[in-house]
Amino acid sequence: MKITNVEAIYLRLPQVKEQCDSGQDALIVKVSTDAGITGIGEVDSAPLAVKGAIEGPFSHTTASGLRELLIGEDPFQTEYLWYKMYRKNTYGGRRGVAIHAMSGIDMALWDIKGKALGQPIWRLLGGGFHRRIRPYASSLFGATPEETGERARRFLDRGFTAVKFGWDPMGRDEKTDIALVREARRGLGGDADLMIDAGLVWDAKTAIQRARAFSQYNIFWLEEPLLPDDYEGYRKLSEATEVRIAAGEEESNRLSFLELMDRGRIDIVQVDLTRVGGFTEAMKIASLAVDRGLPVVNHGFTTYINVAAALHFLNSIPNSFILEFVVEEGTTLRDRITRQKIVARDGYLDIPDAPGLGIDLDEDGVAQYRVA
Repeated sequence: MKITNVEAIYLRLPQVKEQCDSGQDALIVKVSTDAGITGIGEVDSAPLAVKGAIEGPFSHTTASGLRELLIGEDPFQTEYLWYKMYRKNTYGGRRGVAIHAMSGIDMALWDIKGKALGQPIWRLLGGGFHRRIRPYASSLFGATPEETGERARRFLDRGFTAVKFGWDPMGRDEKTDIALVREARRGLGGDADLMIDAGLVWDAKTAIQRARAFSQYNIFWLEEPLLPDDYEGYRKLSEATEVRIAAGEEESNRLSFLELMDRGRIDIVQVDLTRVGGFTEAMKIASLAVDRGLPVVNHGFTTYINVAAALHFLNSIPNSFILEFVVEEGTTLRDRITRQKIVARDGYLDIPDAPGLGIDLDEDGVAQYRVA
């Protein structure tokens, strides 16, 4: 079997709100083969930058469009192809956009392997740690503390036992920050787990103050309160509070995660399959976290492709326990571009057992939202 094409497909809603919701557009990767098997993947990044990284031409031996490196290769050689893409794009590919692009490709390659062998990806990765996994409902904060509390009650009524709120208006002032968390806890009651995603808004001193203030509301973790490169700030924060500190969605390979884990001393390692280099790199990051006694969770605020990938990944590692599941209300691509819709039942998500990712594109939806 040989790779015949790699395609980056940009999808976008007609109107995109100015908010931190990456479900409003999408970058889908298709890898085709001469055996008629097509794999799909997804990238959550700057979509057109990723498209350029994939479909751009060969420039020289350390700067090449990724498609140029893959045509004619065997899709089963995922480890070799990962390093080929990394090594032959060293100038632009050590971090960020090019690693993001590699993520979608790697995901699609594993999808091909699973489809060709008739096995779910988690089984090819040697997993089997879960039959089902608990999701947490992931949402932006409401516009006000009161609206946040109302959202929390709705998610609780839908059967979720854990909820995360994040980003704006967190970070405006101390009074608003505390009120947002207070009302979220009031809406959830005393039993459900509450996670707070600050959205990169504070310095270390402020984050320490907020973590102490939030602790009275029994939050399960405080996510990304600092800018991602502030490893010293993360260390100070982690050492100053008993609240778990979560981070990692901004990182794009295992070397970055080593900084967060060893210098930043974070407690929860968040891995986004669409940014870290796909399954091939995510498994290495999870192993590094296991060695340090740290749990791993997924990050994903995009489509069901990412959710499916996360289910396979988390079922393949021993240090997983919960899955991010987006419930952001309003207009989104999420329910429009895949044939399968992943739904929580009785507070849990089932582990997929179909070959590959176990999810397929809805070609009509793709055509409707595709950007020429």
